[in-house]
Amino acid sequence: MKRRRSRRPAAKLVLGPILHARGTQGDRWRVAVCVVMGGEEEPPDLQVEGVGLPVPPRFLHDWGEVDRTAGRLRMWRYDFAVPRGLLDGRVAYGFLYQEERWHFAVPGTAVPTRIAFTSCGGSEDESEIPRHGLSRNARWAHLLGRHRAEPYHLLLMGGDQIYADGLWEHVPALAEVAALSLSRRPSVTSLPDDLDLQLDVWYLATYRYTWGQAEAAAVLASVPNFCMWDDHDIIDGWGSHPVELLDSPAYRAILAAATRAFRLFQLGIAEDDPAETVWGAEHDDGDYSQGLILNDVGVLAPDLRSRRRPDRVMSAGTRAALPDWLDRFRECRHLLVMSSVPLVFPSFGLLERVLNFIPGRQRIEDDLRDQWRSPTHAEEWSWFIRQLAAFSRETRCRVTILSGEVHLASVGVIRGLDLEIWQLISSGMVHPAPSDRLVRGMERLAARQERLFDGLTLEMPGFPETGRKMLPARNWLALTTGPDGELVAEWNAEGAPATFRRVITRM
Repeated sequence: MKRRRSRRPAAKLVLGPILHARGTQGDRWRVAVCVVMGGEEEPPDLQVEGVGLPVPPRFLHDWGEVDRTAGRLRMWRYDFAVPRGLLDGRVAYGFLYQEERWHFAVPGTAVPTRIAFTSCGGSEDESEIPRHGLSRNARWAHLLGRHRAEPYHLLLMGGDQIYADGLWEHVPALAEVAALSLSRRPSVTSLPDDLDLQLDVWYLATYRYTWGQAEAAAVLASVPNFCMWDDHDIIDGWGSHPVELLDSPAYRAILAAATRAFRLFQLGIAEDDPAETVWGAEHDDGDYSQGLILNDVGVLAPDLRSRRRPDRVMSAGTRAALPDWLDRFRECRHLLVMSSVPLVFPSFGLLERVLNFIPGRQRIEDDLRDQWRSPTHAEEWSWFIRQLAAFSRETRCRVTILSGEVHLASVGVIRGLDLEIWQLISSGMVHPAPSDRLVRGMERLAARQERLFDGLTLEMPGFPETGRKMLPARNWLALTTGPDGELVAEWNAEGAPATFRRVITRM
């Protein structure tokens, strides 16, 4: 009898698989898998353990033949749900008729929830990483090792997943704009016809480079992620530049291309099929605020970049919808609020005011305007804190803020009568720490307790393990729910002999 040969798909895996968490649905855990494939053929169905029938691919995007070796590049998505039990499960998945399999953990309903948080997955100048004596992917490798020993259910990625700033040097259609000063760039109104294509190819290449690294790729294929972007996923300082620059033709084209890439890679959605977790789509066009609940832990990721302007962080639609979004977490014990830029952090307002008196625009001004504590955002900052405080007091749900962006680790807390809102900062995964001089300045600013409004105070307790407010080392954060409703936070810092630990009790 003639042996039947297995069919082999013509499509070639170029990037992925990338797992996206879609939340719980009854007793099932919903997941999406995205892949970038090369070739003319449609990729094969996905075989998922616990799912009765093979899962067909859904087409998301076509970049065309932009890679001579891989051919035509297209992105596809597979959507499925796997059953949950009291204890954790483990699911294998892979392409039909192929032997390779990947695995991920299915969160049990009666076990501690295990979450990893990362940010800043690149650098403005990657050549500086070896100059600091660092291995680019050391923290990714560390996270992967921890995951293999005790799997994580969810990977939260809090911003700057990629660093796209190199487009000024590598996108030929932007050469004329890149040669000008910031103040003169809005004057360029005629741009090459293929600018959009060149930008799409640039963001594709940047994601392929960043997420194609072996260590990061292994994590993304084995832990469902939940992402919110920040400025470097677009360009440095997006939203904090002058309005005339943000509204110029070149910058609008950059935002449009970055948004297309963000939707595809970080959210796993095309333009016509927003995921149920993207709550912002319900209220405000162009807002990608997201929410998800896993067991008794809620995650809210407001979009602080898509509609950002120099005088605001959130769009009007986001602010209007926030109370309703918070109400959806009423039954949770903990609510994790992802704010790419720390909400609880020392203020650099005095430095920003000094720079305002210097003629011209200083390079650091955009970075200062990016901060929540910028005087420009004072009203919006206090409004946001009041919203979180009112929700926590009314529901007795503990609110903890997760942030990155500042390239070090730290802990902050806002306290008041019967209230504590904790801030956990973990950054960066790849980006080196700031200079010693800058860290010393932040230490001094963080040393004093601030009196806010409504009887609230702000302080930076720091780390008992070192006696310092700031931890200037690359790091990632592990979060685990405890038996008494507590949340255990552990920073995994480069060069440290052990984790840095803080326990946040339930209200």
